[in-house]
Amino acid sequence: MGVRKREMADRIKEEKKQVAFAKLNNCPTSPRKMRLVADLVRGEKVERALHILRFNPKEASRRLEKLLLSAIANWQAKNEDANIEEADLFVKEIRVDGGSMLKRLRPAPQGRAHRIRKRSNHVTIVVDAKNNTQS
Repeated sequence: MGVRKREMADRIKEEKKQVAFAKLNNCPTSPRKMRLVADLVRGEKVERALHILRFNPKEASRRLEKLLLSAIANWQAKNEDANIEEADLFVKEIRVDGGSMLKRLRPAPQGRAHRIRKRSNHVTIVVDAKNNTQS
C-alpha cells in the first residue's frame, strides 16, 4: 500500500471513529407513525433527544429511546478513552424505512373481503460527536 493511500485510509478511519450507529429492523409499527417521533429528535443533542423521547406519550418513542441508548453505547465502545459529556454527541441522522408487510384478510359484507396491511419498519440512528464536525 502506498503512503498516500495509507494516509487517506487512516484519515477515513479516524473520521469513522467519531460516528456510531444502531439499527432496529422489522419493528411492528407503521413507518408513518414512527417518522412522527423521529422528526422530533433529528439533529438534536443526545441529552435533549433522550428527554424528548422519555416524555413523549407515543409508543414509537419508547422504541426509539432504547435504540438511541444503543447507539450511544456503540459510540462509547468505539471511543473508550473519550468522555460523552465532552464529546457533545448529537443525532446526525435518523432514517425510517418501510419494512416487510403482513397481508391479512378481513371479512366484509355480502361475502367480500378487505385486505389488511400490517406494516413494519426499519430505523437507523447515526450519532456523531460535534467537536469533530466543527474542525
